Amino acid sequence: MVTKSKPAVAAKRKAVVAKPARSVPTPSKRAKVVAAPIRVETPKKREKLVRDGFTIPKGEYAALADLKQRAAKLGQAAKKSELLRAGIKLLTELADTRFVSALLAVPTIKTGRPRVSEPLAATAAAAPKPVSKTTPKPGPTKKVATRKPATRKVAARKKA
Repeated sequence: MVTKSKPAVAAKRKAVVAKPARSVPTPSKRAKVVAAPIRVETPKKREKLVRDGFTIPKGEYAALADLKQRAAKLGQAAKKSELLRAGIKLLTELADTRFVSALLAVPTIKTGRPRVSEPLAATAAAAPKPVSKTTPKPGPTKKVATRKPATRKVAARKKA
């Protein structure tokens, strides 16, 4: 019977490495801790959107399309509404004199929907309305009672 000696068993054990003690900073080494203001994040309320329609000349409408393409080439896709809103932001940043001069550079146009052009209106008025061959004769009208169609009940099929 072979027995192991005590020194051999001790050699197999791993030496435990002692961790260095934490050095406690002295008051002179401590940095002054300034309490940061506490931010209470309130959930942002989404601004209410307003839908509106307006009349714009074709040339300025085409300029919007050109600006969209220009933005796309620069790597920033933009919608028409975004371009208009960007223009509004720029106008709000202008000084009063430059703002008035920008307003004077834009001609005023009539508001509302454009009317039908003159040649189309003249041809529409000159053309007689077609009369259908089966025009009902005027007479006393009788109200006809209407019923809702009966609902069909589907019989459940029995599985055999």
